Amino acid sequence: MDANKIKKGLGRGLSSLIGETKIETQKNRLSISELVPNKFQPRKNFDEENLNDLVNSIRERGIIQPIIVRKSEDQISKYEIIAGERRWLAAQKAGLHEVPVVITEADDLKSLEFAIVENVQRHDLNPLEEAQGYQRLINEFSYNQDKVSKFIGKSRSHVANCLRLLSLPEEVLKLVENKKLTAGHAKILIGLENINFVANKIIDKKLSVRQSENFVKLFKRKQSSLKKNKDSNIRSLENSLTEKIGLSVNINNKKNNKGKIIFEYKDLDQLNKIIEIIKTYY
Repeated sequence: MDANKIKKGLGRGLSSLIGETKIETQKNRLSISELVPNKFQPRKNFDEENLNDLVNSIRERGIIQPIIVRKSEDQISKYEIIAGERRWLAAQKAGLHEVPVVITEADDLKSLEFAIVENVQRHDLNPLEEAQGYQRLINEFSYNQDKVSKFIGKSRSHVANCLRLLSLPEEVLKLVENKKLTAGHAKILIGLENINFVANKIIDKKLSVRQSENFVKLFKRKQSSLKKNKDSNIRSLENSLTEKIGLSVNINNKKNNKGKIIFEYKDLDQLNKIIEIIKTYY
């Protein structure tokens, strides 16, 4: 599916997405066992307390809002959840055998769009999971930040700030995922060379975001003093490359114009991306 053909204004929410898809109306209830989770689900963790509240609500009132599903491409006679995985999990805990559904035709892009819209509209979505959802639209469906912004109904700066979280080391991302650090703390750490050390100090000292800002200034001043002699053209080139490929780039150029370029990657996917670029153009 050509991502450029997606209509503008999808930030209106799930209703606009449903309106763009073909809905099968002859069947509106499915067995719990016929449903499988969405392979594009941005949310990795479901808050247990909130889930239990939903379980109690379902026991008293049932499921008011149907679960949106599509026929599974991987499992015969199964339906993949597009939106409503929390309701499905809560229905199982509540002892339900069937759930109301809306069956729709949706490709992988539309399925991911549904999942992101539903989750972002919930206030308790982990900011890291939100960023990962945006990144999938960019990596797998050729979106750019402007298109993500228009689609999701949030400012471009919000999208950019979310995506910046993904530049942090895996160890720090785990701390955010496990709620040992907030997104506010994590944003302060971006750009530091000794991120893991500072992150653990913030946790050990139980620093607030404001206190953490003052704490990291000490390390940023040190880094700034090391870089102040770097040629402005070199710094500009580093920034341009970083923005272009999404990876941190450091150019060490000596007086005889010899030196090295360092690309920092945080996982095998990013390493493969660098290798693929080199193989394609050289």
